[in-house]
Amino acid sequence: MTDGVSTATAGAVVTRVRTRLPVDLRLTLGPSFRMSGGSGTRGRRTAVSRVATDGALWRAARTPEGPVTARFSKDGDGVAVHAWGDGADWMTTAASGWIGADDSLDGFEPVGLILELHRRMPGLRIGRSGLVFDAIVPTVLAQKVTGKEAGRAWASLVRAFGEPAPGPPEAGLVLPPSAEVLGALPYQDFHPHGVEMRRANVIRGLAAGARRLERAAVVPLPDAYAVLRSFPGVGPWTAAEVAGVALGDPDAVPVGDYNIPNMVAWALAGEARGTDERMLEMLAPNAGHRGRVIRLLEAAGMSAPRFGPRAPVRSIRGL
Repeated sequence: MTDGVSTATAGAVVTRVRTRLPVDLRLTLGPSFRMSGGSGTRGRRTAVSRVATDGALWRAARTPEGPVTARFSKDGDGVAVHAWGDGADWMTTAASGWIGADDSLDGFEPVGLILELHRRMPGLRIGRSGLVFDAIVPTVLAQKVTGKEAGRAWASLVRAFGEPAPGPPEAGLVLPPSAEVLGALPYQDFHPHGVEMRRANVIRGLAAGARRLERAAVVPLPDAYAVLRSFPGVGPWTAAEVAGVALGDPDAVPVGDYNIPNMVAWALAGEARGTDERMLEMLAPNAGHRGRVIRLLEAAGMSAPRFGPRAPVRSIRGL
């Protein structure tokens, strides 16, 4: 919930969100920042988001009402949100969702390691950005490639087709490319940015149907998943990754991930390798909050042992 009416201060629309549960901004906003190209490194500027030296989190985005730059910072028992741009009013209204103010722990009864991690990180909330296209493009870029490859491709696309974000110049943020811009690009124009025809065409299709895609943010979760899966190239992994950030689904499980089944198997059963089936079996006692369990394990830095060299970071630019 918010205190009172938002007011304009120093060019920003400002609101303060009070929260029932503790909120750790970096843990809660981390997935959205990772998707946007944010490194989570204190003080390091990134394309669409950054974490400032004072601990504030900055994010640029395209909202239904226009571009916005938002600054999230702790403010006593709540969170202060400053927003600039045509989308400022939208952001201050949506801010409670972004920081997980309405996140519920009903039905979450962790035991063992998960209980320990939950007690260690009580401020990890499941947020909801409400911006589906914003979340799905970098997710598609991460299909079947390493995180470094995906991040490099997204940063290159943002540099080439993004625009300066509104707000104070010191924020140094860039708006992600719009659906109109990405949808108008021929697939070969993605190639110099490390994106082959298949992923390029998936993004072009999503951009062309962006208005229908955004319906996923305003319908019940089962219907939202159906909307996401109705687009070619969007399978269970992509839908779950997007739902966990844009739709606030605490039960989102990215089936088909290369690393997560191994992480879950190692953390919960001491098994160095896991399958999707084994992962789902071990997560079953936390049904309704399986995505929350995965987030806790990831935030704790859990990972399975490695038995071989890391996958090489490839580039198709010179092909």
